[in-house]
This record gives sequence, C-alpha cells and structure tokens, in this order.
Amino acid sequence: MSKKSNNEFESYIKDILTNKNFLITKKDLHHGTSKYEHSIRVAKLSYKLGKIFKADLKAVSRAGLLHDFFFGTRKDKPENSYLNHPVTAATNASKYFNVTDLEKEAIKTHMFHHVLLKRFLPFVNRKEKASIKEFKPKSKEGWIICASDLIVSIMECERFQFSYVANVTLILIFNILMFKN
Repeated sequence: MSKKSNNEFESYIKDILTNKNFLITKKDLHHGTSKYEHSIRVAKLSYKLGKIFKADLKAVSRAGLLHDFFFGTRKDKPENSYLNHPVTAATNASKYFNVTDLEKEAIKTHMFHHVLLKRFLPFVNRKEKASIKEFKPKSKEGWIICASDLIVSIMECERFQFSYVANVTLILIFNILMFKN
C-alpha cells in the first residue's frame, strides 16, 4: 500500500485499533493466528478491493476490521458459533463503535459463503440454522468483506495445508456417517 493509502486506511480505523475491547482480540486464536491479526488482514484486503470496485473505503475498512469482533472462540458460547458469530460481531460493533448501517450489514453477512456451503452440504454444522435471504450481502461492501474474509482465511490456513485438509476430510467423513444413521 502506498503511504497515502496507508494513511487514509489508518485514519478510518484508528479509533478501533486503540479501543481496549477490540485489543482483547489479540488473545483469541483464529485460523492459526490471533483474531486481531486476522481482522487487520481482512480490513487491508477489503480496503484494496474497495479501491478497485469503487466502494465506500471507510465502510469496508471498518467492517473488515470488526467482522469477527466477538469475545472468545466460536466454541465458547452459542452466539459465537460458526454461523452465529457475524450477528454477535455486528452487535458488538454497534455497542462499542459508531458503525453505520452499511458497516453493520457487511459484518453480519460476511459468512454468506458458508451459508451457501451449508445449503449444499446440510450435514456440515447440522445444529446451526442460517437463512440465505438473511445472510446474503445486500451491498458491494458486504460482498467485499465476504470475499476478503474467505481469501484471508484460505491464506492463513494454507500454512497448515496438510493438517487442515486432513481435518476437514475427517470431519466430512464423520458427518456423512452420522448423517446416514
């Protein structure tokens, strides 16, 4: 990123990066890194894609940074689960920051790709319910956050490629066997 772009990006998110509640995410592991680092990567990629697609740069920067703004891991509480955490993150973003409706919508819909996956593979996370209509991004900014999170997550998990693929395969096999019974 150029120095001018980096300064612009940082001006959009500086209040979040200095917030004591957001700094708690440094302690939470996520994709083999901290949730804090993951969120910064998503925010930076969202900003870059936002420039390409002429999106609201402030909204994609802030929503990218806050898309996983929940406390603890996805297994700690039902509201932090795989498909529920976007709603929790949007609620927390509204509680601790002055987020716009556009930013909140982008945060809430960032797991749309997994909602679609669940539609075609219903045995994945069987206990969780998610509506395609409810979680489909309604804005260009929402699609950018969804794509950025997916790209960054794949890049982060790629470091653990063999074990990641092996674990996913075992989970799928287990779920298929359980689904047939």
